[in-house]
Amino acid sequence: MHIPSPRRRRVAALAALVTSAALALSACGSGSGAGASGGGPVELTVSLFGTFGYQESGLLEEYERAHPGITIKYESTQGEDKYWPALQTRLTSGKGASDVQGIEVARISEVVTNQADLWTDLRETPAAANLPNYLDWKQKAATTKDGAVLGLGTDIGPMAICYRTDLVGQAGLPTEPAALAARMGSWQDFLALGAEYQRNAPAGSAWIDSAGGLYNAIVSTEQKIYYDESGTLVVDSNPAVKAAFDMAAGAAQAGLTARLEQFIDPGWDSGFGAGTFATIACPSWMIGYIKGKAGDAGSGKWNVVPLPGGKGGNWGGSYLGIPAASEHKQEAAELIAWLTAPEQQARIFNSVGNFPSTKEAIAQVSNTTDPYFNGAPIGQIYSASAEAAPVQVLGPDDGVVKKAMNKALLSVEANGVSPADAWANALRDVRQQVG
Repeated sequence: MHIPSPRRRRVAALAALVTSAALALSACGSGSGAGASGGGPVELTVSLFGTFGYQESGLLEEYERAHPGITIKYESTQGEDKYWPALQTRLTSGKGASDVQGIEVARISEVVTNQADLWTDLRETPAAANLPNYLDWKQKAATTKDGAVLGLGTDIGPMAICYRTDLVGQAGLPTEPAALAARMGSWQDFLALGAEYQRNAPAGSAWIDSAGGLYNAIVSTEQKIYYDESGTLVVDSNPAVKAAFDMAAGAAQAGLTARLEQFIDPGWDSGFGAGTFATIACPSWMIGYIKGKAGDAGSGKWNVVPLPGGKGGNWGGSYLGIPAASEHKQEAAELIAWLTAPEQQARIFNSVGNFPSTKEAIAQVSNTTDPYFNGAPIGQIYSASAEAAPVQVLGPDDGVVKKAMNKALLSVEANGVSPADAWANALRDVRQQVG
């Protein structure tokens, strides 16, 4: 049985994998001056969520210096789950949306399926010159069935495990990446290692930060998650989803998680530096987040290993879009074309860890190492994960379903709800919100 979806439209499957030798033409740079309109000074508003890396890498200021007529007003919301509902209100009212808005990968199918009239077709703007640079599947996911392109890809989220070498060592486990990875041949091995860690863990420390994070890492390795290729919602009939949920709930019951809600619980942020957890599922964009939360004191304490068994996975990755209500579409398109060009994508990866979505930038970062993470070969690790990742099927309510699963898993951790009841509650929430 499957949960019937009122939006039973065909969802385009992602259709290509990263190859290490892939190269493409460089994106065209934007013009200088006050923008192509020549109509005097322009203030561009940019609203994002989390860490896209533009402010952290100094790119917004650099763009302003190169374009004296352009001023960028930037804001970022930490939690995407707060950012997206607020943006929906602004889009539908036609008021309050910024000239540039971020779109998380779990929302992009909703945009192309149901919101094409609320966004700008980038084929009709200066950003069109960037389109040949992207991984095929990255661009296709932002393209409507009529061919309109509603977002430029910023990054993708290839997966790894980040870990605290000091905590792992204190618990008597191997600290060197190769030795630790050899003990993690599967997710079951990862949890068995966690049980060993907990027997000797430093006081107040858990093996992994959250059941929700563990769950998202496990399903990130799957091709079909919440939807199938026909656009049918299959969350209750896909055995991979139930297996991932049960594994994460079991870890919570066994006391392997720190019972923290990612991006919401203040204790999660402080836990990176305080040693509240020894490992975390680590998409490439988490590299920059760890640096920001653990600070200088965390440098040299962290390292990175591939997912258990060397599996490839993808969790996250975003787009930049221009709402249809923007009064500065041309200038906004020039800005996002520059921000997502290969040169800037490579710089952002080297600065905050967001892995590129353009073929040329991927080739540029394949040998990157990170001194903060003990010189870990993050370029190699994340390139390999991207190459091995399945081509995932996206659906219009992926974000809604993921939130319901994470909420249910948190109830196991925080309130002692049984895994069976938590699963039933998650399916009920999905039915109520999606149909």
